[in-house]
Amino acid sequence: MRALVISGGGSKGAFAGGVAQYLMQDLQKEYDMFLGTSTGSLLIPHLALNKIDKVYELFTNVTQRDIFSVSPFVQRKKGDREYVSIDFVNSLWQFIRMKRTFGESKHLKRNIRRNFSKKEFNEIRHTKEDVVVTVSNLSKNRVEYKSIKDCSYEEFCDWIWISCNYIPFMSLATIDGFEYADGAFGCVIPIREAILRGATQVDAIVLESESLDKQKILGKNPFSLMMGLFGHLLDQVEKNDVTIGKLAAKNKGVDLNIYYTPTSLTENSLIFSKPLMVDWWQQGFDYAKKKHKDPLSNELRG
Repeated sequence: MRALVISGGGSKGAFAGGVAQYLMQDLQKEYDMFLGTSTGSLLIPHLALNKIDKVYELFTNVTQRDIFSVSPFVQRKKGDREYVSIDFVNSLWQFIRMKRTFGESKHLKRNIRRNFSKKEFNEIRHTKEDVVVTVSNLSKNRVEYKSIKDCSYEEFCDWIWISCNYIPFMSLATIDGFEYADGAFGCVIPIREAILRGATQVDAIVLESESLDKQKILGKNPFSLMMGLFGHLLDQVEKNDVTIGKLAAKNKGVDLNIYYTPTSLTENSLIFSKPLMVDWWQQGFDYAKKKHKDPLSNELRG
């Protein structure tokens, strides 16, 4: 059974789209299972339907307004460089309203249902072994995996949304009395879960470089410093997930191929810029192609 697994990574999901396009269109790979975390959870339902063109349009045209109903960020441009800074007015307003997060992501919730129909949901249930998204149950301090087979359409759309909620900058969701957030807080790349669910071949796309190739610049204010700290912690979770995944693959005799980003694409994956994401998509496609054209100099196996 073949599985495609995609990690969290915000706007870097465009890179994963490019890799998936090469694997599914050029190599004609067919997957039985799809598992994703955060941005990966947004990709996998459309990839399960083999709708590469639709994924491209969605991921290269997304903006801050498509995600945030209350944005904690202001997107700015200095020369050719795009960056985000904190929107102190919106953040202060959240405090005044006694909210626990700096921003809200209700627009993302609306757009998930707008771009993923109930008909598509039912088609996946009848044609694929499984599609699974990762969420973090903060109340129980554990990771949970939500299968499309166990959910109604409305529930599954909600779990996709919850998997993407990078708190404290996005919404904190409450389901059945439990509080949930971004799956990456517990599992950035669910390789081991794919193997536990019966995968014998796994292609895993990790939206981070295998090794840090440049010094990270820490933020100049408490908010940006917090983002940098969260990024560091998630990097450690991702490394742990990959190590556990490799061990599980070795013990079960699973064919595991891991695709990292060749460079650190961005220090802030909450920047949604069309030129950047178009470029990252192409980079992902070219990277996967190079890996398969030159396997001796670019080892795929984890």
